[in-house]
Amino acid sequence: MKLSLGIVGLPNVGKSTLFKILTAQDIHIANYPFATIDPNVGVVEVPDERLQKMAVLSKSKKIVPAVVEFYDIAGLVKGASEGQGLGNQFLSHIRETQAIVLVLRVFEDPNVIHVEGAPDALRDLEIINTELMLKDLDIVEKRLKKLEAESRTGDKAAQKDLETMRSLSADLKAGKLALSYRNEPIVKDLQLLTAKKQLYLLNGPEEAVSNELKKRIAELGGDHLSTDLSMPEADAIEKLVRKAYAILDLISFFTTGEDETRAWTVQNGDKAPQAAGTIHTDFEKSFIRAEVVGTDKLLEAGGWTAAKQKGWIRLEGKEYVVKDGDVMVIRHG
Repeated sequence: MKLSLGIVGLPNVGKSTLFKILTAQDIHIANYPFATIDPNVGVVEVPDERLQKMAVLSKSKKIVPAVVEFYDIAGLVKGASEGQGLGNQFLSHIRETQAIVLVLRVFEDPNVIHVEGAPDALRDLEIINTELMLKDLDIVEKRLKKLEAESRTGDKAAQKDLETMRSLSADLKAGKLALSYRNEPIVKDLQLLTAKKQLYLLNGPEEAVSNELKKRIAELGGDHLSTDLSMPEADAIEKLVRKAYAILDLISFFTTGEDETRAWTVQNGDKAPQAAGTIHTDFEKSFIRAEVVGTDKLLEAGGWTAAKQKGWIRLEGKEYVVKDGDVMVIRHG
């Protein structure tokens, strides 16, 4: 599974700065709105010290970490859905991402222009989500018209989808995110922006973050991380990636050997055949069993053979639920 995150926010709030810190890419950062027209796309390794330790243990020739793709797009402004600024057409660049990082400016600096005149993170949050909802509403309304025609033919699936779309349309018009619809098949197909999990990055000192802002983020079902991008903490990126894993309920399992030690990302709750399928799609269908040991036990034993001699290697079948940190050898037909 590939983890991908879209970065959104108003102009001049620190989006491109965040992207540069994340990827160490030399991208265009400017003190005026709309400096980013085409999306910046970067791949970031997921920090995991367990990977390094196992590679040393296995004398692996290479290490392959899990990765996160970040998509940085142009700044949104109030009225983008009506063509203000650069409009909202570039939101399509993040439609396929799994979650959205909303960057909000909480720092005060008269030398850094704010498109709304002065920083107000609560106001900015509502502007961004309103524009995302309006973009989603446009897509939902178009699908509604098609479903209305299809449902008249007696198509029961279309009738069910029509009910879902009508309810969702009403909620979006009422200013509600589509998050509660995220598991509906038709909503997954539409890849709606407000059906994605949200992680708010609050750019500025922790003391500048109000309780009111934290409360509003919680009400929206999001999570937040505070960091001053002008002086980012050494582990700021690791915290951001870990927060992303947490809100999407993702975990890592590992394979290790002389050729390579590799991290794989799966959904928490996935069973062994699904995990095998992330290694190769054919492995899920032909899965027989898995040899499994926890990373800590493997490291404690000092190697796979020693762990097996201690009886720490388990044979697990198709119903085994993978745990974070499992080291696995997949047996397949």
